[in-house]
Amino acid sequence: MARIKPQALLQQSKRKKGPSRISATTIIFYFLILALIGFFLFASYRHWSSRSRLQSENHLSVSQGENTFGGESKKSDLPGYAVLNTSKGSIIIKLYKESAPEVVDEFIDLCQKGHFKGMLFHQVIKHYVIQAGDNQGTGAAEDWNLRGKQHTISSMKHEAFMLGTSKGKHNNKGFDLFITTAPIPDLNEKLIVFGQVIKGEDVVQEIEEVDTDEHYKPKISIGILDVTLKQKV
Repeated sequence: MARIKPQALLQQSKRKKGPSRISATTIIFYFLILALIGFFLFASYRHWSSRSRLQSENHLSVSQGENTFGGESKKSDLPGYAVLNTSKGSIIIKLYKESAPEVVDEFIDLCQKGHFKGMLFHQVIKHYVIQAGDNQGTGAAEDWNLRGKQHTISSMKHEAFMLGTSKGKHNNKGFDLFITTAPIPDLNEKLIVFGQVIKGEDVVQEIEEVDTDEHYKPKISIGILDVTLKQKV
């Protein structure tokens, strides 16, 4: 038997232990598998991410809807009418919650605190306005009346039996109440109208007819006994 040389045995052993070659087809096959796995992972991520976003948006929409409904409900719960109980009788006023919401809110808050209880009508100008409130000076209504008589052209913006308050910061000047007894030229420049007398016009006219001094101050005390807020009348 022929002997195999040690060097030949060593080379033969290396050939047997060496790594086997991977074909190009196998590489492509594994690459496709990895690509499919990556695609499914990405698709799953997109699906759950989209679902989570939709749930968040739906929750936000529901929350906003509840807040809106709550705001509308709260607004509708506000009193729509005020009854001024005066020493001459009751005056029922419809409040303009839509056109003057901030002033109406302030008026309602003051009514609930009893702010107008015992308040006097301190200026009464016939065929013009009756005024009650914190400002006891002679200014407002008297000044408007004098300057109004100087106008040759009247702007009938302000109708009779409207309830308003003077413009400006009420914290400094108080909260005056004006009830007009006739259409008044350019009074909208001075007043914020926030209500209208719907019953008790005769009471307003009776207050209007009282005797006053030269500054339109009633010679007898006429005041607001209290104010009752109502949803309906």
